[in-house]
This record gives sequence, structure tokens and C-alpha cells, in this order.
Amino acid sequence: QVQLVESGGGSVQSGGSLRLSCAAIGFTDIPYCMSWFRQVPGKRREGVADIFGTSSTWYATFAEGRFTISIDKSRNTMYLQMDSLKPEDSATYYCAANVDSTSCTESSMDYWGKGTLVTISS
Repeated sequence: QVQLVESGGGSVQSGGSLRLSCAAIGFTDIPYCMSWFRQVPGKRREGVADIFGTSSTWYATFAEGRFTISIDKSRNTMYLQMDSLKPEDSATYYCAANVDSTSCTESSMDYWGKGTLVTISS
């Protein structure tokens, strides 16, 4: 069974760090695009970072300079290192994967994890 499983969420104080993991279980190869999204209750889900192709990356403006996306292909696992966290980073973080096309848009994602909750206190 193909699935994405996130871990690493938790509660930290402002300025702290967390590293989220997304295990791609059952995939025969790393998908073309893997992404992190986040969502706060009552708000639209937003993209955080993508890693695609031969390890090209994209970051949302709020993530640039603070977050780092990476993949360990030997473990079929994607990571999101989050530093200098702010209260506004509090959200449920989801990983997603696109296996059918060369796209990283939210609507193109074929698989989604169930999410991991990140809470940043001031």
C-alpha cells in the first residue's frame, strides 16, 4: 500500500527548531515532486516548499531562509528542517507527492499524508 506518513511535529517556543519527516512507503521510486503544505483551521492550505526533479527546490516567501527541504533517497524520506520558528508557523503540516506529472501544484498531488501538528508558542 502506497502512503505518506509524516512525523516530527510538536510544540516549541518561538525561535526554536523542528524537523519534519515524510516517509514515502510503498513507492518504487521517489516521486517527481514532493511537497510540504500547511493549513490553519479556517484558512486555505498553502504551499511551504517543494523538491522536484534532480533535487530542485522551491520555497514560499515566508519559508525562505528559515526552512530547508531535503530528500534522503536511500530512505525514501523527505524532510523539512524548520528554524527560527514563529507563532504564525503554527499549523498542521502535510506532505504530498506527485507521481504522474512534472508538476508541484496542490491540485496535481496524487498522495497526501494525514498531517503533523506544529505549535509555536510566543
